[in-house]
Amino acid sequence: MELVEKKRMEGLSEKIFLDRYAMKDLDYHHTKEGDTVLVLTKDDPKFPKKEVGEVIEKNGDQVTILLRSGETIETTIEKTTRPIETTPEELWDRLATALAAVEKTDEKKTEWTAKFRELLDDWKLVPGGRIAAGAGASDELTLFNCYVIPSPKDSRGGIMDTLTQMTEIMSRGGGVGINLSSLRPRRALVRGVNGSSSGSVSWGGLFSYTTGLIEQGGSRRGALMLMINDWHPDLLEFITVKQTMGMVTNANLSVCVSNGFMKAVKEDLEWELVFPDSTDPDYEEHWDGNMTKWRDEMGKPVKLFKTVRAREVWHTIIESAWKSAEPGVVFMEHYNQMSNSWYYNPIICTNPCGEQGLPAWGVCNLSSLNLSKFVDGNEVDWDSLGTAVRYSVRFLDNVIDATPYHFMENEENQKSERRVGLGTMGLAEMMIKLGIRYGSAESLEFLDKLYHFIAREAYLASADIAEEKGSFPQFDAEKYLLSGFMKQFDEEFRDTIRTKGSRNVTVLTQAPTGSTGTMVGTSTGIEPYYAFEYFRQSRLGFDKQFVPIAQEWMDANPGKELPEHFVCAMDLAAEDHVRAQAAIQKWVDSSISKTANAPHDFSVEDTKNLYELAFDLGCKGVTIYRDGSRDVQVLSTEKKEDETVEATESSEEVKEATPQPVMKELEPREYNKRPKKLVGATYKMNTPLGKAYITINDVDHEPFEVIVNVGKAGSDVFAMSEALGRVSTLYLRFGELPDGNKARLLIKHLKGIGGSGAVGFGPNRVESIPDAVAKALEMHLDGEDNHHSVASASSSSNSYAISPAPHESEKAEAMDDMYDDFDHKDFCPSCGSAALLPAEGCKTCTSCGYSKCS
Repeated sequence: MELVEKKRMEGLSEKIFLDRYAMKDLDYHHTKEGDTVLVLTKDDPKFPKKEVGEVIEKNGDQVTILLRSGETIETTIEKTTRPIETTPEELWDRLATALAAVEKTDEKKTEWTAKFRELLDDWKLVPGGRIAAGAGASDELTLFNCYVIPSPKDSRGGIMDTLTQMTEIMSRGGGVGINLSSLRPRRALVRGVNGSSSGSVSWGGLFSYTTGLIEQGGSRRGALMLMINDWHPDLLEFITVKQTMGMVTNANLSVCVSNGFMKAVKEDLEWELVFPDSTDPDYEEHWDGNMTKWRDEMGKPVKLFKTVRAREVWHTIIESAWKSAEPGVVFMEHYNQMSNSWYYNPIICTNPCGEQGLPAWGVCNLSSLNLSKFVDGNEVDWDSLGTAVRYSVRFLDNVIDATPYHFMENEENQKSERRVGLGTMGLAEMMIKLGIRYGSAESLEFLDKLYHFIAREAYLASADIAEEKGSFPQFDAEKYLLSGFMKQFDEEFRDTIRTKGSRNVTVLTQAPTGSTGTMVGTSTGIEPYYAFEYFRQSRLGFDKQFVPIAQEWMDANPGKELPEHFVCAMDLAAEDHVRAQAAIQKWVDSSISKTANAPHDFSVEDTKNLYELAFDLGCKGVTIYRDGSRDVQVLSTEKKEDETVEATESSEEVKEATPQPVMKELEPREYNKRPKKLVGATYKMNTPLGKAYITINDVDHEPFEVIVNVGKAGSDVFAMSEALGRVSTLYLRFGELPDGNKARLLIKHLKGIGGSGAVGFGPNRVESIPDAVAKALEMHLDGEDNHHSVASASSSSNSYAISPAPHESEKAEAMDDMYDDFDHKDFCPSCGSAALLPAEGCKTCTSCGYSKCS
C-alpha cells in the first residue's frame, strides 16, 4: 500500500498535534528564526489560549511571531514551545520504529517497522495519547493510559502510600482509578488515636484535591476515578458528595453495584451496609476492600452499620445522576462474571473515563482504529479492516515491552496478563458513509456484525502471537474459556484459543478519544456526532468547528437539509444510546466510555428506567448526561438557533463543545446599562444558610437586576451570595432572547440546585441560595397568588406581604424563628459544608468539628 503524501495539518488539528503529541525541545535557547512554535497568547490558568505560528525575529528573550491567522505578536521566549516534530509523518516514523524495536530479530524489526508504519499512515490506527507522546520520545513518560492502584490500606500510612502512588502515575501521564471501599466509614472507631475516622469520602476529597494540582506529562491535568462498593456504610454520603461545594471537584465518581443489590431494588428488599470488624487480628494484614474474600472465603466477621431500603438508595443514585450526571454506575459483579481474568485477578475499579476495568496494580494501553478509513464505496472494506485489527494487536502487545515501569507491582501484574485495549473512533462517520442511521434497528444489526468481526480478528491475532511468543503467564485454557465473554464465541474459535493460547488476557476496549478524534477530524469513540457545527473551548482556546462530512454533503447539495442518517447525539432517544452501547458491549471484553445523552426535560423516572434498561441489556456500566444539568458542561445545545453556550475542558480528554444546530456566525450582543432609577421589591426568604434578602429590580416590567444578601459582611457566604447576584444581573442585562424571556431561563437553571441541606416543607422547601433566588424570581413574575412561600416583600412604590398557605403558616412561623439564630452560617474551610457557626468567640463546624478562633 502506498503511503499518503505529506500534508500539513491545519487549524485545531495542528494545535492539538503540536501541543499534546509531537516531540518538543524544552530548551528555549534553541529556538531560532523560521521555527514553528506554539505560543501562549492568553495566560489564564483556567482558560489559556495557544496559537501556532512562525518565529520571524528573535532578539535575546524577545521574539516576534507570525501566527497562522496572519496576526503578528511580540512575546517572550518562555511563552513559546518548539515542537521537534511538525508533521504526522514524523510521529508515525517514530512510533513504528520504537514499537518494532522490541521484536527479537533484525528481520522481525524490519518487517514490523514497515507494517506498523503502513498501519499508522493516514491515521488508520490512532495511538492512545500516552503512546503518541511517549514512545521513542522519553524514558519517563508511561505508555499506559489506564491505571488502577490497590484500595488504600486502612491507616494513615496506607492512605499516604496511595497518594504517593497516584501522584507518581499522574505526573507521568496516566489516569488513575481508586476504590475507596477499604477505608473504614465515617465516625468508625480508630483505636490507635482514641478517636473516630473522618470516613472514606473525606479521604477521597484528599485524592481529588491533589489531582487538581497535577499537570500530566506537561500537557494535561490529572485524571481520577473514585469508586465505592454498594455495601459500604459511606455509600449515601459518596453518592451525594458533589452536592457539597468544594468537597470532590477533580474526580469522576461511580458506584460499584452488585447483582444482589439490583435484585433487592427490583424486589423492594432491605439492604445491609456493613464493614469488617477492625478489631479482628487479621484486619490490618488481610483487609484490602474485597468483601467476598474477607467474609465468604476467610469467614471473617463484619459489623452491620445500617439497614436501608435498596430502592431508596437506588433512587438517590438516580436522582443525583439526573441532577449532575454523577455518580455513574458500574455493574461490577456482572463485569467480573464476564471478565477473562475472573479466575485469578478480580476487577476492582475502572480508569477515569470508565472504559477499562482493572485489578489492583492493573494497567492498560490504548489505541483506536479509525473506522472512517475502512469504507469502500457503500461497503465496509472487511479485508483491510481485518488486516488493520491484526497489526494493531501486535502493536499494542509490543507497547507492554517498550514502556517504562515506575512501580514494580505494575510491571509484575502487566507482564503476567498482558492486558491491551484496542478500540475504535469514526464509527458515526462510517455509518453516515454507509447510509445507516445511528440508533435504528438496522444500526443495531450492523453494530453486532461489525464488533463481532473486530473481536474475532483481534483474538485470532492474539492467538497467533501466543503461538509465536507464548501466552500470558496466567493463561489457563479451560478457565479462560469459561468467562462470560469467551462463552459467546463458536466452538471453532474456542478450539483455536484452546490450541494456540492467547497472548493477552483482554484485547478490546472503547475509549472516548476526545482529543485524538478531534485531531484527526472524525467522530470520537463510538459516539454519534454531537452536532455538525459547534464551538470548542479547551486549554488551547475557543475554536469554531465544522464536521467535514456534513460540510461536504451541504456543499454538494446546496439549499437542502441533511438526510435522516446524518443524526446527532441529541436527535436520539436516550434509550437508543443505551441499546447501541449494549450491542457493542457484547463484543468488547473490557468496557466502554459512552454517554446516554438526554434532553433537559428527561425526568427522574426516565433516568431510573434507563439505568435499569442498561443493566437488563448486559451493559457493564451506565452514565447519563441530561442537557443543562450542570452549570458548566463540556457539550451543550439549545433548541433556539440564536443561542450560543460555551464549555470547558474535561478532566481526562478534551472533547468537542458548544454545538449549534444551524450554521450561523456569532452576532454581537448588546449590554444594557443601568438606568438612574429602578423599581422593584425585596424578598426575605429562609435558606439553609440563614435569611436571604433578595432584591429584584425591573426595567419595563421585566427583571433587570438581582441583589442577594446573605450572612455577615466578610463571610464567604456573603461573598458568594453577592457574586450570585452580580452574575445574575449581568446575564439579565446582556442581550436578548428571541422570546424575551431571560428571567424564565435563569429560573430554569437555578431552580432545584441542592446544597448540603434544605429548609421548609412542600412548596416552601428551599434547597439552597440559588434555589431561593429562582423562587423569588418566580414570585416576582407571577405574583403571590401563584406561589406559597415564607417570604415577605417591599417596594419603593408599594408594599405587600406574601404569606404561606393556611395549613403551612404554623410551620412557617416556627421555621422563621428557628433560623433567626443562623444568619451567620458560613462555609467550613475543612469539609466544605455550610455548617460553620459562631460559638464562644470561635467559629465551629457542626459537620466535621473544625474550629477556628475569631
